[in-house]
Amino acid sequence: MSACSRRGPLAAATTALIILAAIRPGPTRAADDVLNVLTWCDHEDPELLGPFEQANKVRVHFKDIDSTTAARTILRQSQAGDWDVVILEETAAPQLAAAGLLAPLEPADFPSDGIPAAIASPAAGSYQGRLYSVPEKYGFHAVAFNQAHVSAQDMQDINAVWQPRYHGHIAIYDSYLPILSYIALALGLDPAHLTEADLPALQDKLASLRANATLVGDSASVQQALADGVVDIVVGGGAWTTAGVGEGGAVSTPTAQPDTPKQRPELTFTLPRQGGIRWQHGISIIESSQRKALALAFAQYLRTPAAQARLATSSCFWGMPANANAPLDADTKAALHWDQQPAYIAASHPFPMLDDGMDTRLHAIWDKVMKDNTPSAAPTPDRIGGGHDGEDTPVQP
Repeated sequence: MSACSRRGPLAAATTALIILAAIRPGPTRAADDVLNVLTWCDHEDPELLGPFEQANKVRVHFKDIDSTTAARTILRQSQAGDWDVVILEETAAPQLAAAGLLAPLEPADFPSDGIPAAIASPAAGSYQGRLYSVPEKYGFHAVAFNQAHVSAQDMQDINAVWQPRYHGHIAIYDSYLPILSYIALALGLDPAHLTEADLPALQDKLASLRANATLVGDSASVQQALADGVVDIVVGGGAWTTAGVGEGGAVSTPTAQPDTPKQRPELTFTLPRQGGIRWQHGISIIESSQRKALALAFAQYLRTPAAQARLATSSCFWGMPANANAPLDADTKAALHWDQQPAYIAASHPFPMLDDGMDTRLHAIWDKVMKDNTPSAAPTPDRIGGGHDGEDTPVQP
Protein backbone atom coordinates (compact mmCIF):
# COMPACT_ATOMS: atom_id res chain seq x y z
CA MET A 1 0.00 0.00 0.00
CA SER A 2 1.09 3.51 -0.67
CA ALA A 3 0.41 6.11 1.94
CA CYS A 4 -2.17 8.77 1.26
CA SER A 5 -2.49 12.17 2.87
CA ARG A 6 -6.27 12.43 3.19
CA ARG A 7 -7.60 12.99 6.69
CA GLY A 8 -11.24 12.65 7.71
CA PRO A 9 -12.93 13.92 10.90
CA LEU A 10 -11.18 12.77 14.08
CA ALA A 11 -13.08 11.39 17.05
CA ALA A 12 -13.30 13.65 20.09
CA ALA A 13 -12.88 10.89 22.65
CA THR A 14 -10.59 7.88 22.96
CA THR A 15 -11.02 4.40 24.30
CA ALA A 16 -7.94 4.89 26.47
CA LEU A 17 -9.13 3.01 29.53
CA ILE A 18 -10.09 -0.05 27.49
CA ILE A 19 -6.81 -0.04 25.59
CA LEU A 20 -4.59 0.59 28.60
CA ALA A 21 -6.15 -2.34 30.42
CA ALA A 22 -5.26 -4.59 27.48
CA ILE A 23 -1.62 -3.70 26.89
CA ARG A 24 1.47 -4.72 28.78
CA PRO A 25 2.82 -1.74 30.77
CA GLY A 26 5.76 -0.13 29.04
CA PRO A 27 8.92 1.18 30.67
CA THR A 28 8.79 4.50 32.46
CA ARG A 29 10.16 7.22 30.21
CA ALA A 30 10.74 10.93 30.50
CA ALA A 31 7.93 13.09 29.16
CA ASP A 32 10.12 14.36 26.33
CA ASP A 33 11.21 10.89 25.23
CA VAL A 34 10.46 9.99 21.64
CA LEU A 35 9.78 6.73 19.84
CA ASN A 36 10.67 7.08 16.16
CA VAL A 37 8.45 5.09 13.82
CA LEU A 38 8.69 4.73 10.05
CA THR A 39 5.16 3.98 8.95
CA TRP A 40 2.20 4.34 6.60
CA CYS A 41 -0.20 7.21 7.16
CA ASP A 42 -2.86 4.96 8.70
CA HIS A 43 -0.85 4.75 11.95
CA GLU A 44 -0.91 8.45 12.72
CA ASP A 45 -4.37 9.20 14.14
CA PRO A 46 -4.25 10.67 17.68
CA GLU A 47 -6.95 8.21 18.75
CA LEU A 48 -4.54 5.37 17.95
CA LEU A 49 -1.33 6.88 19.31
CA GLY A 50 -2.70 8.84 22.29
CA PRO A 51 -3.34 5.97 24.71
CA PHE A 52 0.11 4.49 24.14
CA GLU A 53 1.79 7.88 24.53
CA GLN A 54 -0.07 8.57 27.76
CA ALA A 55 0.65 5.16 29.24
CA ASN A 56 4.36 5.32 28.47
CA LYS A 57 5.00 9.05 28.84
CA VAL A 58 6.43 9.12 25.35
CA ARG A 59 5.75 10.91 22.09
CA VAL A 60 5.52 8.81 18.95
CA HIS A 61 7.30 10.61 16.14
CA PHE A 62 6.43 9.20 12.74
CA LYS A 63 7.60 9.60 9.18
CA ASP A 64 5.31 8.72 6.29
CA ILE A 65 6.48 6.17 3.76
CA ASP A 66 4.85 5.87 0.36
CA SER A 67 6.38 2.56 -0.70
CA THR A 68 8.39 -0.36 0.59
CA THR A 69 11.30 0.76 -1.59
CA ALA A 70 11.29 4.18 0.09
CA ALA A 71 11.35 2.57 3.53
CA ARG A 72 14.32 0.40 2.60
CA THR A 73 16.20 3.44 1.28
CA ILE A 74 15.53 5.47 4.42
CA LEU A 75 16.68 2.67 6.72
CA ARG A 76 19.85 2.01 4.76
CA GLN A 77 20.78 5.69 4.84
CA SER A 78 19.96 6.22 8.54
CA GLN A 79 22.34 6.43 11.47
CA ALA A 80 22.22 4.03 14.40
CA GLY A 81 19.40 5.02 16.73
CA ASP A 82 17.49 7.10 14.17
CA TRP A 83 14.54 4.68 14.05
CA ASP A 84 12.96 2.31 16.54
CA VAL A 85 10.06 0.69 14.68
CA VAL A 86 9.27 0.16 11.02
CA ILE A 87 5.90 -0.93 9.61
CA LEU A 88 5.99 -2.03 5.99
CA GLU A 89 5.02 -4.85 3.65
CA GLU A 90 5.81 -7.98 5.63
CA THR A 91 7.46 -9.82 2.74
CA ALA A 92 10.17 -7.12 2.77
CA ALA A 93 11.32 -8.14 6.25
CA PRO A 94 13.65 -11.00 5.24
CA GLN A 95 15.67 -8.74 2.97
CA LEU A 96 16.01 -6.10 5.71
CA ALA A 97 16.89 -8.80 8.23
CA ALA A 98 19.56 -10.17 5.90
CA ALA A 99 21.06 -6.68 5.79
CA GLY A 100 21.22 -6.60 9.60
CA LEU A 101 18.64 -3.81 9.91
CA LEU A 102 16.00 -5.65 11.97
CA ALA A 103 16.07 -7.13 15.46
CA PRO A 104 14.78 -10.69 15.91
CA LEU A 105 11.43 -11.06 17.67
CA GLU A 106 10.30 -13.68 20.17
CA PRO A 107 7.15 -15.45 18.94
CA ALA A 108 5.95 -15.78 22.56
CA ASP A 109 5.69 -11.97 22.75
CA PHE A 110 3.09 -11.99 19.95
CA PRO A 111 0.28 -14.48 20.57
CA SER A 112 -1.76 -15.21 17.46
CA ASP A 113 -5.14 -15.57 19.16
CA GLY A 114 -7.85 -14.22 16.88
CA ILE A 115 -5.54 -13.95 13.85
CA PRO A 116 -6.36 -16.15 10.82
CA ALA A 117 -3.75 -18.86 10.34
CA ALA A 118 -2.70 -17.66 6.88
CA ILE A 119 -2.19 -14.12 8.19
CA ALA A 120 -0.43 -15.23 11.37
CA SER A 121 1.96 -17.55 9.52
CA PRO A 122 5.53 -16.56 10.37
CA ALA A 123 6.81 -17.56 6.92
CA ALA A 124 6.62 -14.08 5.36
CA GLY A 125 8.32 -12.28 8.24
CA SER A 126 11.08 -14.79 9.01
CA TYR A 127 14.68 -15.12 7.88
CA GLN A 128 16.93 -18.11 8.55
CA GLY A 129 14.50 -19.48 11.09
CA ARG A 130 14.14 -16.26 13.12
CA LEU A 131 11.06 -14.06 13.28
CA TYR A 132 11.55 -10.39 12.29
CA SER A 133 8.04 -9.13 11.52
CA VAL A 134 4.51 -9.77 12.79
CA PRO A 135 1.30 -8.83 10.92
CA GLU A 136 -1.12 -6.16 12.11
CA LYS A 137 -3.26 -5.08 9.12
CA TYR A 138 -3.96 -6.45 5.68
CA GLY A 139 -6.03 -5.99 2.57
CA PHE A 140 -6.13 -6.73 -1.13
CA HIS A 141 -5.13 -5.37 -4.51
CA ALA A 142 -7.94 -6.60 -6.75
CA VAL A 143 -10.73 -4.49 -8.23
CA ALA A 144 -12.81 -1.70 -6.68
CA PHE A 145 -15.85 -0.39 -8.52
CA ASN A 146 -19.10 1.55 -8.41
CA GLN A 147 -21.77 -1.14 -8.44
CA ALA A 148 -24.42 1.38 -9.49
CA HIS A 149 -22.70 1.53 -12.89
CA VAL A 150 -20.74 -1.71 -13.19
CA SER A 151 -22.02 -5.27 -12.96
CA ALA A 152 -20.72 -7.01 -9.85
CA GLN A 153 -20.99 -10.31 -11.71
CA ASP A 154 -18.82 -8.92 -14.49
CA MET A 155 -16.12 -8.01 -11.98
CA GLN A 156 -15.86 -11.65 -10.91
CA ASP A 157 -13.77 -12.20 -14.05
CA ILE A 158 -10.30 -10.69 -13.70
CA ASN A 159 -10.17 -10.07 -17.46
CA ALA A 160 -13.35 -7.95 -17.59
CA VAL A 161 -11.41 -4.69 -17.19
CA TRP A 162 -9.77 -5.27 -20.59
CA GLN A 163 -13.12 -5.21 -22.36
CA PRO A 164 -13.68 -2.27 -24.77
CA ARG A 165 -16.88 -1.19 -23.04
CA TYR A 166 -14.85 -0.04 -20.03
CA HIS A 167 -12.51 2.12 -22.10
CA GLY A 168 -11.98 5.46 -20.34
CA HIS A 169 -13.76 4.40 -17.16
CA ILE A 170 -10.77 2.80 -15.43
CA ALA A 171 -8.11 4.04 -13.02
CA ILE A 172 -4.95 2.03 -12.31
CA TYR A 173 -3.25 2.14 -8.92
CA ASP A 174 0.25 3.45 -9.56
CA SER A 175 2.35 0.68 -8.04
CA TYR A 176 4.21 -1.65 -10.35
CA LEU A 177 4.56 -4.78 -8.21
CA PRO A 178 0.93 -5.34 -7.11
CA ILE A 179 -0.47 -4.42 -10.54
CA LEU A 180 1.96 -6.56 -12.53
CA SER A 181 1.38 -9.38 -10.07
CA TYR A 182 -2.36 -8.99 -10.59
CA ILE A 183 -1.88 -9.02 -14.35
CA ALA A 184 0.16 -12.21 -13.97
CA LEU A 185 -2.91 -13.82 -12.39
CA ALA A 186 -4.98 -12.67 -15.37
CA LEU A 187 -2.50 -14.51 -17.61
CA GLY A 188 -2.68 -17.65 -15.48
CA LEU A 189 0.85 -17.12 -14.12
CA ASP A 190 2.19 -17.42 -10.57
CA PRO A 191 3.37 -13.91 -9.54
CA ALA A 192 6.01 -15.40 -7.24
CA HIS A 193 7.63 -17.51 -9.98
CA LEU A 194 7.80 -15.34 -13.09
CA THR A 195 10.43 -16.11 -15.69
CA GLU A 196 12.10 -14.15 -18.46
CA ALA A 197 9.80 -15.88 -20.94
CA ASP A 198 6.72 -14.42 -19.17
CA LEU A 199 7.77 -10.79 -19.51
CA PRO A 200 6.63 -10.04 -23.11
CA ALA A 201 3.09 -11.21 -22.33
CA LEU A 202 3.10 -9.19 -19.11
CA GLN A 203 4.17 -6.06 -20.96
CA ASP A 204 1.55 -6.51 -23.69
CA LYS A 205 -1.22 -7.11 -21.14
CA LEU A 206 -0.18 -4.05 -19.12
CA ALA A 207 -0.08 -1.91 -22.27
CA SER A 208 -3.61 -2.93 -23.26
CA LEU A 209 -4.86 -2.19 -19.75
CA ARG A 210 -3.17 1.22 -19.80
CA ALA A 211 -4.85 1.95 -23.13
CA ASN A 212 -8.23 1.25 -21.51
CA ALA A 213 -7.57 3.56 -18.53
CA THR A 214 -8.05 7.27 -18.10
CA LEU A 215 -5.95 7.64 -14.95
CA VAL A 216 -2.90 6.14 -13.27
CA GLY A 217 -2.53 7.53 -9.77
CA ASP A 218 -1.52 7.03 -6.17
CA SER A 219 -3.95 5.68 -3.58
CA ALA A 220 -5.54 9.04 -2.79
CA SER A 221 -5.95 9.95 -6.47
CA VAL A 222 -7.64 6.73 -7.56
CA GLN A 223 -9.82 6.68 -4.48
CA GLN A 224 -10.97 10.24 -5.15
CA ALA A 225 -11.58 9.53 -8.84
CA LEU A 226 -13.86 6.63 -7.94
CA ALA A 227 -15.68 8.64 -5.27
CA ASP A 228 -16.20 11.59 -7.64
CA GLY A 229 -17.50 9.47 -10.51
CA VAL A 230 -14.57 10.26 -12.79
CA VAL A 231 -13.99 6.51 -13.12
CA ASP A 232 -16.09 3.46 -12.30
CA ILE A 233 -13.32 0.93 -11.73
CA VAL A 234 -9.97 0.95 -9.92
CA VAL A 235 -7.63 -1.85 -10.94
CA GLY A 236 -5.59 -2.74 -7.88
CA GLY A 237 -8.28 -1.38 -5.55
CA GLY A 238 -9.73 -2.97 -2.44
CA ALA A 239 -11.25 -1.99 0.90
CA TRP A 240 -8.64 0.76 1.17
CA THR A 241 -10.26 2.35 -1.89
CA THR A 242 -13.92 2.10 -0.87
CA ALA A 243 -14.49 1.37 2.83
CA GLY A 244 -15.07 4.44 4.98
CA VAL A 245 -15.50 6.72 1.96
CA GLY A 246 -18.40 9.11 2.53
CA GLU A 247 -20.11 11.84 0.58
CA GLY A 248 -17.50 14.09 -1.03
CA GLY A 249 -14.92 11.31 -0.99
CA ALA A 250 -13.62 11.92 2.55
CA VAL A 251 -12.39 8.93 4.53
CA SER A 252 -13.72 9.00 8.07
CA THR A 253 -13.57 6.99 11.27
CA PRO A 254 -16.86 5.64 12.62
CA THR A 255 -18.04 8.19 15.19
CA ALA A 256 -21.27 9.66 16.46
CA GLN A 257 -20.32 13.12 15.24
CA PRO A 258 -23.10 14.75 13.23
CA ASP A 259 -20.70 15.80 10.46
CA THR A 260 -19.47 12.27 9.77
CA PRO A 261 -19.97 11.68 6.02
CA LYS A 262 -22.65 9.21 5.02
CA GLN A 263 -21.25 5.95 3.72
CA ARG A 264 -21.27 5.15 0.01
CA PRO A 265 -22.57 1.56 -0.27
CA GLU A 266 -22.41 1.68 -4.07
CA LEU A 267 -18.61 1.78 -3.81
CA THR A 268 -17.36 -1.74 -3.24
CA PHE A 269 -14.62 -4.19 -4.15
CA THR A 270 -14.16 -7.86 -4.87
CA LEU A 271 -11.55 -10.50 -5.60
CA PRO A 272 -12.28 -12.07 -8.99
CA ARG A 273 -12.46 -15.83 -9.18
CA GLN A 274 -8.85 -15.86 -10.45
CA GLY A 275 -7.73 -14.24 -7.20
CA GLY A 276 -5.94 -11.09 -6.10
CA ILE A 277 -2.80 -9.84 -4.35
CA ARG A 278 -2.75 -9.54 -0.56
CA TRP A 279 -0.84 -6.71 1.08
CA GLN A 280 0.06 -7.26 4.71
CA HIS A 281 1.59 -4.70 7.02
CA GLY A 282 4.14 -6.13 9.40
CA ILE A 283 5.70 -4.58 12.52
CA SER A 284 9.46 -4.83 12.98
CA ILE A 285 11.92 -3.44 15.51
CA ILE A 286 15.08 -1.77 14.24
CA GLU A 287 18.29 -3.51 15.30
CA SER A 288 20.04 -0.21 16.11
CA SER A 289 17.15 1.12 18.23
CA GLN A 290 18.16 2.42 21.64
CA ARG A 291 14.61 1.87 22.96
CA LYS A 292 13.95 -1.76 22.14
CA ALA A 293 11.79 -2.38 25.22
CA LEU A 294 9.58 0.57 24.34
CA ALA A 295 9.53 -0.49 20.68
CA LEU A 296 8.38 -3.95 21.75
CA ALA A 297 5.62 -2.44 23.90
CA PHE A 298 4.44 -0.36 20.93
CA ALA A 299 4.41 -3.40 18.62
CA GLN A 300 2.39 -5.35 21.19
CA TYR A 301 0.01 -2.43 21.68
CA LEU A 302 -0.77 -2.25 17.95
CA ARG A 303 -1.93 -5.88 18.11
CA THR A 304 -4.46 -5.35 20.92
CA PRO A 305 -8.11 -5.57 19.83
CA ALA A 306 -8.92 -1.94 20.67
CA ALA A 307 -5.87 -0.59 18.83
CA GLN A 308 -6.65 -2.89 15.91
CA ALA A 309 -10.14 -1.38 15.63
CA ARG A 310 -8.66 2.13 15.46
CA LEU A 311 -6.11 1.01 12.90
CA ALA A 312 -8.74 -0.72 10.77
CA THR A 313 -10.79 2.49 10.51
CA SER A 314 -7.98 4.99 10.14
CA SER A 315 -8.88 8.39 8.72
CA CYS A 316 -6.20 7.78 6.07
CA PHE A 317 -7.50 4.47 4.75
CA TRP A 318 -9.38 1.49 6.11
CA GLY A 319 -8.20 -2.11 6.04
CA MET A 320 -8.71 -5.46 7.70
CA PRO A 321 -7.31 -5.80 11.23
CA ALA A 322 -5.15 -8.87 11.64
CA ASN A 323 -6.95 -9.60 14.90
CA ALA A 324 -10.54 -10.72 14.26
CA ASN A 325 -11.37 -9.78 17.87
CA ALA A 326 -11.17 -6.07 17.02
CA PRO A 327 -14.44 -4.49 18.27
CA LEU A 328 -16.01 -3.19 15.05
CA ASP A 329 -19.70 -2.55 14.41
CA ALA A 330 -21.80 -4.33 11.79
CA ASP A 331 -21.67 -1.50 9.25
CA THR A 332 -17.88 -1.29 9.46
CA LYS A 333 -17.53 -5.05 9.07
CA ALA A 334 -19.84 -4.98 6.06
CA ALA A 335 -17.74 -2.25 4.40
CA LEU A 336 -14.61 -4.33 4.95
CA HIS A 337 -16.33 -7.51 3.64
CA TRP A 338 -15.67 -9.18 6.98
CA ASP A 339 -17.59 -12.36 6.24
CA GLN A 340 -15.81 -12.88 2.91
CA GLN A 341 -12.32 -12.81 4.42
CA PRO A 342 -11.75 -16.58 4.61
CA ALA A 343 -12.55 -16.93 0.91
CA TYR A 344 -10.55 -13.82 -0.02
CA ILE A 345 -7.50 -14.99 1.91
CA ALA A 346 -7.68 -18.42 0.28
CA ALA A 347 -7.95 -16.85 -3.20
CA SER A 348 -5.19 -14.28 -2.72
CA HIS A 349 -1.45 -14.36 -3.23
CA PRO A 350 0.95 -12.54 -0.90
CA PHE A 351 3.27 -9.92 -2.31
CA PRO A 352 5.90 -11.89 -4.24
CA MET A 353 9.45 -11.96 -2.92
CA LEU A 354 11.48 -11.37 -6.08
CA ASP A 355 15.20 -11.37 -6.63
CA ASP A 356 16.76 -8.05 -7.61
CA GLY A 357 17.02 -9.02 -11.26
CA MET A 358 13.31 -9.80 -11.74
CA ASP A 359 12.28 -6.82 -9.65
CA THR A 360 14.37 -4.55 -11.88
CA ARG A 361 12.87 -6.05 -15.04
CA LEU A 362 9.30 -5.60 -13.79
CA HIS A 363 10.03 -2.01 -12.82
CA ALA A 364 11.45 -1.38 -16.30
CA ILE A 365 8.31 -2.81 -17.94
CA TRP A 366 6.13 -0.56 -15.81
CA ASP A 367 8.17 2.55 -16.59
CA LYS A 368 8.22 1.81 -20.31
CA VAL A 369 4.48 1.23 -20.62
CA MET A 370 3.53 4.23 -18.50
CA LYS A 371 5.93 6.49 -20.39
CA ASP A 372 4.86 5.31 -23.84
CA ASN A 373 1.12 5.59 -23.23
CA THR A 374 -0.41 9.04 -22.93
CA PRO A 375 -3.55 9.46 -20.79
CA SER A 376 -6.96 9.09 -22.39
CA ALA A 377 -9.46 11.93 -22.20
CA ALA A 378 -11.20 11.74 -18.83
CA PRO A 379 -14.90 10.92 -18.99
CA THR A 380 -17.36 13.37 -17.51
CA PRO A 381 -19.21 12.14 -14.41
CA ASP A 382 -22.50 11.85 -16.32
CA ARG A 383 -20.89 9.49 -18.84
CA ILE A 384 -19.49 6.94 -16.43
CA GLY A 385 -19.90 3.19 -16.38
CA GLY A 386 -19.66 0.65 -19.13
CA GLY A 387 -22.72 -0.54 -21.00
CA HIS A 388 -22.87 -4.19 -21.98
CA ASP A 389 -22.94 -5.35 -25.60
CA GLY A 390 -21.89 -1.93 -26.83
CA GLU A 391 -24.61 0.00 -25.01
CA ASP A 392 -23.86 3.33 -23.36
CA THR A 393 -26.33 3.05 -20.50
CA PRO A 394 -24.89 2.02 -17.13
CA VAL A 395 -25.48 -1.54 -16.09
CA GLN A 396 -27.04 -2.38 -12.74
CA PRO A 397 -25.53 -5.27 -10.78
